[in-house]
Amino acid sequence: MEEFDRLINEQLKTMEKLLFLQSEIERCQEIEQQLRTLQEQTELESINEEIVRMKKELSMIQDTFEQQTDEVIRYYQEGQAALL
Repeated sequence: MEEFDRLINEQLKTMEKLLFLQSEIERCQEIEQQLRTLQEQTELESINEEIVRMKKELSMIQDTFEQQTDEVIRYYQEGQAALL
């Protein structure tokens, strides 16, 4: 019976190690997923920054286009006035 108890105790210790290791693996997998999410968020932030930069650039180009349009209109009006 003594040998049986020893074997059972060894098995229980092994089971404890197994359960501990399983829980550690699960914990590490959760951390891994969080890190992946953070990486995705970092990439998302990078894309959002690029979008903001491009929108500012687009706005500047639109302003330039409007100024050029105003110049063309003024030039055309001055040319028409000179003909009269």
